[in-house]
Amino acid sequence: MKVLFVEPPKEFWFVMGEYLPPPLGILQLAAYLEIQEEGVEIEVLDCQAERLGWKELERHIESSEPDIVAPSALATCNFFTVLRTLEVAKTVDSNIKTVVGGQHFTATAHESLEAYPEIDIIVRGEGEQTFTELVRELKKKNPSLPKVKGISFRSRGDIAHNPSRPLIENLDNLPFPGYHFVEEHMNRYHFTMMAGPKRYALIEASRGCPHKCTFCSQWKHWGGTWRKKSAKRVADEFEYCYNEFGSSFLWLVDDNFGLGKQTEDFCDEIIERGMADDIMWFMQARCDDIVTHQGLLPRMRKAGNRWILVGIESGNRETLGSFNKKISPEGAKKAMKLLKESDIFAQATFIIGERRATVESMDQLRKFVDWVDPDLAIFMILTPFPGTELHQAAKKNGWIEDSNWANYDMIHAIMPTETLSTGQVQEELYKCYRGFYGSISRRLGGLFSPNKLKRKTYRYLASQALLKTLKGMF
Repeated sequence: MKVLFVEPPKEFWFVMGEYLPPPLGILQLAAYLEIQEEGVEIEVLDCQAERLGWKELERHIESSEPDIVAPSALATCNFFTVLRTLEVAKTVDSNIKTVVGGQHFTATAHESLEAYPEIDIIVRGEGEQTFTELVRELKKKNPSLPKVKGISFRSRGDIAHNPSRPLIENLDNLPFPGYHFVEEHMNRYHFTMMAGPKRYALIEASRGCPHKCTFCSQWKHWGGTWRKKSAKRVADEFEYCYNEFGSSFLWLVDDNFGLGKQTEDFCDEIIERGMADDIMWFMQARCDDIVTHQGLLPRMRKAGNRWILVGIESGNRETLGSFNKKISPEGAKKAMKLLKESDIFAQATFIIGERRATVESMDQLRKFVDWVDPDLAIFMILTPFPGTELHQAAKKNGWIEDSNWANYDMIHAIMPTETLSTGQVQEELYKCYRGFYGSISRRLGGLFSPNKLKRKTYRYLASQALLKTLKGMF
């Protein structure tokens, strides 16, 4: 039995500049499968790192002769690259079993199997145990798919959804991601704007989130739970990536790592192991957590945390309430101030295009962003991702005007507001970026900031054509 995991050829989110991340999801699956199931040959093909196009992928599948092809399916906007990967596999050999998973396919399992015959099996929810059990079953001469919890598949002309699989109780028991499968490419993984040529690795410290924002698919995908790895386990993985592969830029992928005792213990682990001066790490955090645990910030900075992304989203209390965000505009401003005082680069995200948005409210948002004054702002259009409360409401009320999954990338307007067309929402996105990055005083302040990371970032941004690209979208 041979399993080929594939990171397909695809385009990355241009808003963040030029970067190449390792394919964490399939590396996690590959590592778990390797230690749990004997007699399986595992290969990870990263078309991005190897600079392979679709023809090269087809030739590789022909020469590799896998029994199972499982592509990476990180985001909804990558839906069609995943499908194309499966089409290529089926063109090479119709007997290849094609398996997909992730948040999008979990939320759309039935409709995806109905519409796309190139999909054989969908792994719903948490993938490690389900995928491994599926491979174990497919190894048999007469496999019985109904035995495998957590999958959806076709059965005698119908679509079958097996019972869901319980979540893994202790995430510390998971192996490190299978970076050894792509070891020869580790020097290619990088994030130019954030860390330049430094080697780049992704670290998962938790799954899920205790909060329930209406636009977020994460918390529902993980069953409304928040499970954390221990501080020691996360530090072990940092040390592994740093020592074994030279990865000195480490990105915590958690939607909400959370601040508190675990963060303090983690920072102590990093400092005690002597890595703090040689690494830089990035995380996401809530502004209310930053304010509540502001005493932790100097410790985090000492441990190598240089950059934090904060989901501020809006300065309108009603909008924040509709998002179920449970934060305040004043708390957002204080969080930005605290991060800067701790010499931590303060990046913030803002969401436009909520149902009641108007031209006037968009002007107010831009003034609010100037008042909050993050080091870097990312503006995103409210997008009804499958599996979210927002998607349910949008579908029920007929708000969705664009059903092309490729455009579900937060820079294409999918829905109008009560007073703005999708075209106008698109134009407002451009105005937000122009208002922030077109400011001469902000650009000069960034270029000559006492914060070295901010200076470097703004010099990099000056070389990009972000505003020109956004303007071309409407």
